[in-house]
Amino acid sequence: MRDDSTAIADYWDAAAPAFDDEPDHGLGDERTRAAWARLLDAWMPPAPVGVLDVGCGTGSLSLLLAQAGHRVTGVDLAPTMVARARGKLEAAGLPGRFLVGDATSPPTGDEVFDVVLSRHLVWTLPDPEAALGEWAERLRPGGRLVLVEGRWRESGQRGTPYVSGAELLPWNGGIGAHDLAAVIRPLVTDLRIEPLSGDSDLWGGPVTDERYALIARRRRDRAGLSRGR
Repeated sequence: MRDDSTAIADYWDAAAPAFDDEPDHGLGDERTRAAWARLLDAWMPPAPVGVLDVGCGTGSLSLLLAQAGHRVTGVDLAPTMVARARGKLEAAGLPGRFLVGDATSPPTGDEVFDVVLSRHLVWTLPDPEAALGEWAERLRPGGRLVLVEGRWRESGQRGTPYVSGAELLPWNGGIGAHDLAAVIRPLVTDLRIEPLSGDSDLWGGPVTDERYALIARRRRDRAGLSRGR
């Protein structure tokens, strides 16, 4: 698949108005919101820390992180998603920075973060392995990488076909925990996998596909990173 960022941004811009209708996107239900808040609290270092939320969408996780006292930077390719994320935090009276840009190479310059968080994103990327290397570089030595991923039943919003050529994406439909761990392991240490499929509160109901979190720390020796600074 060619890297057509305009088509991808247009797709997610069009999806933005209904994006939060999904229980795990909008976190409108108190049980779903509380379930994600508990997970984020367990995964994050003590507040406040700097968190880069790549592929932030409408900012639901960014909002939970800001409510917990963290310094949040969200990045998304779709301007409408970014506008909605920014609006959520402004409505809550909470600080947050949101940038339009490619999550594969976040437009944050030489800034480094304590945590890089990504949820349900890698299947959309033309070069996910390069993105993982970039995200590891955005971490402080010893910083934390949190990837919420899985193998999805479908790769579109409410069955809407994704951009032309999506079937050629390397990880179209998601990637299993074992395979993702094998790719990321040279970049990190203290890697662990937490299965998430069994917690129906996270998804607004039971799910049958594979869903998990991969949590790891960046190697302090910078070994295996995609490029140096």
